Amino acid sequence: MTSKIVNEVMDANAKYVAGFGGKSGLAMPPARRFAILTCMDARLDPAKYAGLAEGDAHVVRNAGGRASDDAIRSLVISHKLLGTNEWFVIHHTDCGMELFCDEVMAELLDDNLNTAAFDGKNWSNPQHGGGCAAGHFIKWHTIKSQEESVLQDVLRIRQHPLVPRDIPIYGYVYDVKSGRLNEVAKATQAGRAA
Repeated sequence: MTSKIVNEVMDANAKYVAGFGGKSGLAMPPARRFAILTCMDARLDPAKYAGLAEGDAHVVRNAGGRASDDAIRSLVISHKLLGTNEWFVIHHTDCGMELFCDEVMAELLDDNLNTAAFDGKNWSNPQHGGGCAAGHFIKWHTIKSQEESVLQDVLRIRQHPLVPRDIPIYGYVYDVKSGRLNEVAKATQAGRAA
């Protein structure tokens, strides 16, 4: 039995395929030669807030838009093999990564693996049992301050030995209430090309 979501996705894909046209001729390297590291939050649409069309830029997404090892791996590939020469780190207001710390996540997972509940202040498991202690050994990259986390991530990328010094790295916070990208000047300054 197929889920309603699978059916909706496959219907949308059929419509997309019908209008695909010349997109099969898009080159692998991004046409505008830049990359964005941003959050996976469903309210963020980098194509819209950054004016992207298919084939324009690389978009790397994870929880919080953090400069994890895997995000940096993707950015290095983006530059080394596909020619991006400018990078953006874009976090956002009202991020779920601000609502917990590593220990809370680890304890929730240790207790139960099903979806937790949030009452506006605290997380809890509606069910108990069947958890796993492996969450205690993961760095969850939670956020206390958006501006500080953008600066931390730009610095982490800038200082990575595989990141060329001539790539500028810009820092921004996307406002989920207005759609505006607000520069984090300290981060952009820290990410300037040498």
